[in-house]
Amino acid sequence: MPEESESDNNALRYRRVILKLSGESLADASGRGISGEEAGEIARQIRQAHDSGCQIAIVIGGGNILRGAQFSGTNALVQEATAHYMGMLATTVNSLAMQDAIESHGLQTRVMSAIPMDKIAESFIRRRAIRHLEKGRIVILSGGIGNPFVTTDTAAAQRALELEADVVLKATRVDGVYSDDPEKNPHAVLYESLTYGDVVSKNLKVMDATAIALCQEHEKPILVFNFKKDGNIVKAVSGDNVGTWIGPAIN
Repeated sequence: MPEESESDNNALRYRRVILKLSGESLADASGRGISGEEAGEIARQIRQAHDSGCQIAIVIGGGNILRGAQFSGTNALVQEATAHYMGMLATTVNSLAMQDAIESHGLQTRVMSAIPMDKIAESFIRRRAIRHLEKGRIVILSGGIGNPFVTTDTAAAQRALELEADVVLKATRVDGVYSDDPEKNPHAVLYESLTYGDVVSKNLKVMDATAIALCQEHEKPILVFNFKKDGNIVKAVSGDNVGTWIGPAIN
C-alpha cells in the first residue's frame, strides 16, 4: 500500500487518475444495456471525487453492449478484428451516456475518441486531453486506443502513462482482488496489496496481461476497489485504505 501521508485521510493524495469502469457498471442486474440509475449513481460519486480537487479521466468498457468474443469461432460471420472495432463503438455509446450523466451533476466533460468521429467526440490528442484536465473537466476516453486486439484495460494503462496519471483506479463490484471468485467461493481471501509479479504468478484475473505488463514496466500503480460502495470513488482518489493495491515490490 502507499505510505501514509502526514495529512488526514480525507486529504487529496492523487493529482490525476484514470478511472477504469467496465461497461457492465452502467447496466442493471442483467449486465446488459444502460441503466440511467446506475450511470447517475456513478456520476454522483465522480462529482464527489472531482470536488476533492482530483483531475479525472475515465475509460469505459463496452461489454454491456457487445463483446468481441461473442463472434469468435471458426463459423463466425463477423471477423475478429471487425468485432473489436464494433466493441470500440460500444465504448463510445457508453461514454456519451456517461457524459450526460456527469454533466447532469454540474460538471464539464469532454469525450475524446481514439477513432475520429468529430460529430460526437473530439479526437484524442494527448496535450489537449491534459489541458482539459487542468481546466477541471472530466475527460472520457472512448474507442480504446483505436486498434483491434487491445482491451480497454490496456487502453486505461496506456492512457495513464500518456496523461501522467498517478494511478489506475480499477472499479469493480467486489472489494478488491481475491484469491478466488468471492461470488462463488465464500472462503476466498482478499489481498490488501500485491506486486505485479504476484498478479501474474497467481494468475489473478485483475486486468489483462498486457495492461499489467505496461504498468509494471513503468511502475504505474493500480488500485482495485468496489465502486458499488457509496463513497468509495472519493476514498480511492483520497488514498484511503480501500481495495487492493498493486505496485512494485518493496525492497
